[in-house]
Amino acid sequence: MLITSILTASIAINLLVAFLVIVRNPKSATHRYFFALTIAFISFGLINYISLNPVLLSQITWIRLDLISGVYLFLLLYLTFYVFPEQKQHLPRFAKFFVPYSVFVSALTLTPFVFTHLEVTSKGVQPIPGPGIVLFVSQHILAILMTIWVVAIKYRKSDVAQKKQLKIVISGTMISVITIILFNLVAVQAFHNNSLIPYSSVGVLAFTLSFAFCLFRYRFLDVRLIVVRALAYVMFISSLSIIYVVTVFVLADQLLITESVFTQRIVPIIAAVFLVFTAPFFKRFFDRITNRFFYRDAYEPQILFDELNKVLISNIELSILLRHASQVIQSHLKSDMCVVAVNEGDTLPLRIAGTKDMHFDQNASSVFMEDMKAISSDMIITDELDQHNARLKKILQAVNVSVVVRLRSGSKDSSIFAFLMLGPKRSGNLYGKFDLKIINIIGDSMVIAIQNALRFEEIQQFNVTLQAKVNEATAKLQKTNKKLRDLDETKDEFISMASHQLRTPLTTVKGYMSMVLEGDAGKLTKPQKELLEQAFISSQRMVYLIADLLNVSRLKTGKFVLDLQPTNLAEVVEGEITQLKETANAKGLGFEFKKPKKFPELMLDETKIRQVIMNFSDNAIYYTPSGGNITIELKEDKNSVYFTVKDTGLGVPKDEKSHLFTKFYRAKNARNARPDGTGLGLFMAKKVVDALGGNIIFESEEGKGSTFGFTFEKRKLKADHTEK
Repeated sequence: MLITSILTASIAINLLVAFLVIVRNPKSATHRYFFALTIAFISFGLINYISLNPVLLSQITWIRLDLISGVYLFLLLYLTFYVFPEQKQHLPRFAKFFVPYSVFVSALTLTPFVFTHLEVTSKGVQPIPGPGIVLFVSQHILAILMTIWVVAIKYRKSDVAQKKQLKIVISGTMISVITIILFNLVAVQAFHNNSLIPYSSVGVLAFTLSFAFCLFRYRFLDVRLIVVRALAYVMFISSLSIIYVVTVFVLADQLLITESVFTQRIVPIIAAVFLVFTAPFFKRFFDRITNRFFYRDAYEPQILFDELNKVLISNIELSILLRHASQVIQSHLKSDMCVVAVNEGDTLPLRIAGTKDMHFDQNASSVFMEDMKAISSDMIITDELDQHNARLKKILQAVNVSVVVRLRSGSKDSSIFAFLMLGPKRSGNLYGKFDLKIINIIGDSMVIAIQNALRFEEIQQFNVTLQAKVNEATAKLQKTNKKLRDLDETKDEFISMASHQLRTPLTTVKGYMSMVLEGDAGKLTKPQKELLEQAFISSQRMVYLIADLLNVSRLKTGKFVLDLQPTNLAEVVEGEITQLKETANAKGLGFEFKKPKKFPELMLDETKIRQVIMNFSDNAIYYTPSGGNITIELKEDKNSVYFTVKDTGLGVPKDEKSHLFTKFYRAKNARNARPDGTGLGLFMAKKVVDALGGNIIFESEEGKGSTFGFTFEKRKLKADHTEK
């Protein structure tokens, strides 16, 4: 009776476990092989039991079926431990030989080649082995040796949690295998005693118990939640069935109606309606019962994330943020404590905040940071740390930390380290795989909030000292600025004085050269005239340069004024162009002025506008290579007048256009072509045009030429304009 009870319990538990394992993840190699191994244990135990009391088939047939189940049991034992826990899909070369060999041996067991017949002795029925028993035993020995080899390798490479799982499952499996071999093979063949065969069911039970313990204690195959829910539904359905039967009998008995239509039809309907209304109550009741005893750590992840996000969004101060976030995490995960440690640099101590006052001394803090940097994994389970991390394990155990998660942002900023640390669960259970996934997600969501809080602290700290630094820098700048203003005034005075001093003798030189060119000193030869004309043009440029320097100085001192007089702009342009035509011809340039037949008089400062025209035209000549063309045009429409100088010269680089009209600025290609330029011509041209109320015209493409000019509205510069 005891053996029957043990076998029945083992079969029932193993069937439930096998079903839950394969339903949990049917694509997993580990789950599939474990399912097959569990079915093999069930088959072996059941067939082994029936072989002692045969039904339907002969006893020798049941014994042979028992041998077949043994062959596949040992084959699946090896395959299961080969794929666990790495989920390997491909078998090694030797296994590809061993699998067909096992199939061949299983086929032989159905023939007299392994067991020829049964012989009745004083000790009971004794199967007589044939020559094939050697193949049968060798298959068992090979399977055991291969399994031991695989397990030894896996055990050496496994982490602490996997080693604990392997220890429990291997112990139960080895007890099962040894019991089966001793009671079914050694006792029968060596001692001719088959009285121990029924007790091989104890081996099946050892496998079942070891698996069940690993299932609940060490998160084995991650089916604990399914088991708990299945248990709740079994209790729920069983209770409903009992209530239904009791309700039917009670109603029938109370109404004293038997074998009637009412009893047969109406009473079951009443009981069914009663069950419909009471079923939700019983379901909730059994869910609470199973959760309380088996799944006390249940929580809703979405509620956890919603509450945590509210905390992360609504807090910017680091200490408050860490404390409130830790309270939410601890409350939902039902941990003994939750803290976050932040380190902003190797020389700074760890800052720890959370639901518990935790402190590392200087040595422990240094060891913690050093060892955490050396570990590549972002999640550390304290109990799974090996001897290589004994220092870190000791530190974490001293402060009762079970799980550490590195909070990593993905950026290359390695100066900030943050760690989420959780104590053990209050229920005493381990953190499941689902819990660890949730903790990882929590860590990812906290990283940005912590970085923002640290930046906010930096800003606060910066604001504390900013004013003093600003005041100090301002004082230095004021002192330096005063020196610069003094130097600038000295420079302006020098330029003004030098310009005045240079302009007087230069005007005299220019006047005498003009007289010589006009023949006042006698007739000139053609070469003499050409040389003097070039000298005259150069002196004119010097006059304009000195005028620019004086105007820049006047702009600084506020003495830049316009002397507006009625001016015929067409004649002014023609006069300047005439001076430059010889230079353009000497350089081999096409030089054309499109003079309008009729042009209105405008209120202009003739001297300054002449400088602008001269500057645009002179630049076109300088920066246009030999063979190029320069077209100067003056035109008007109903509202405006336009002056443009278009050339086919160097052009202005695109990235330098915005700087071209600033003081002393010259484009790079212009500096290469004319190193002696000052960068004042275009600056002053724009100042003059702006002062007259006009707009600069500028278009250019590097290597294809430029267009410079200006435009004025007629109504602003009418000849009767009296504003100065």
